[in-house]
Amino acid sequence: MNNDDKIYITKSRMPDEDFFFRQCRDIFKSAWITNNGNYVRKLEYSLSAYLGIPHLLACNNGMTALMLALQCAGLAGKKVAVTPYTYVATLSALLWIGCEPVFIDIDPDSLCLSPDLLRNRLKKEPDIAGVLPVHIYGLACDVEALESICKEYGQTVIYDAAQAFGSKYKGKSLLDYGDYSICSFHATKIFHTAEGGCVVSHNAEAHKALSLARAFGHINDDHYSLGINAKMSELHAALGLSLLPGTDEEIARRKELYAIYDQALDGLPLKYPSVCEGLEWNNAYYPILLPDEESRVRVETALSVQNIIPRRYFYPALNTLPYLKEEWRISCPVAEDVARRVLCLPGYSDLSNEYIYRIAASINYELHRS
Repeated sequence: MNNDDKIYITKSRMPDEDFFFRQCRDIFKSAWITNNGNYVRKLEYSLSAYLGIPHLLACNNGMTALMLALQCAGLAGKKVAVTPYTYVATLSALLWIGCEPVFIDIDPDSLCLSPDLLRNRLKKEPDIAGVLPVHIYGLACDVEALESICKEYGQTVIYDAAQAFGSKYKGKSLLDYGDYSICSFHATKIFHTAEGGCVVSHNAEAHKALSLARAFGHINDDHYSLGINAKMSELHAALGLSLLPGTDEEIARRKELYAIYDQALDGLPLKYPSVCEGLEWNNAYYPILLPDEESRVRVETALSVQNIIPRRYFYPALNTLPYLKEEWRISCPVAEDVARRVLCLPGYSDLSNEYIYRIAASINYELHRS
């Protein structure tokens, strides 16, 4: 079976070839392929303007962007509270710089880190230095509650907004909340650079520290700080510049497709993550929670035999990973339950309406015969 015959939960957007290759020819002429070249700087300026964020730094991927934020926030080697319901890169960034993860279970409605459980944990463990919530599926965490709690207890807040590009809360980009935010520009995202990401900070001093750390911590032969190689290449930046103008259209089309899903699946025993008031959602994914794990397996199997490949975003709950220290693997029953029942359904701009109806019909059939 050819992968071209399959329908996955998302499909990488591709740029206008003429526009992209014109930029590539310009890059080839300059022979400046990396190290903060013109196209990276232009992309940073364009993204800052699009998002309304002044201090944005492009990186080679979202995980290194998160590592930079954690390092520059002074959290390396310290305890950091984190959601167990996210992609493994969130946890991996913590572990790679020596942080101790403190898992906080999720709210059953938003599927984001629970502010109430966070407050209870901070009372017991005042040595927790930072909090790492995730705007899961591009939906908003309870930013007011989380930031109020962290201000009260003195924690740094770093939002993993990997999936939140284009989402706004109360008229402001979700990347503009917290002490730092990071985003992924991986090829599966609504906006992408094939591989890439960014880190957002809120003052010139933090931006300078992140810029240094992104490029080994030195300028020429003068060394200032510990750093890594998190630089984005010119070619990746050119791809991003080619795709940015079509991002609003991509989001609008996904909203249309998801409205069809909503209508076609209405009345089924499904649960969806809540969309908080004031959020302009980017519709990054279409997650559904099946009634139980058996239903999820049945629906997933029925779709797979039609070459339609949904995905359990996100499974397993990270607090259950086998390579964690035993004392870190605390129970998070809500996240563990959701991870067993969740499916994200296909949804991207050039997926036809007919496929949405076909997917919905299969789900209807499987749930009604149970």
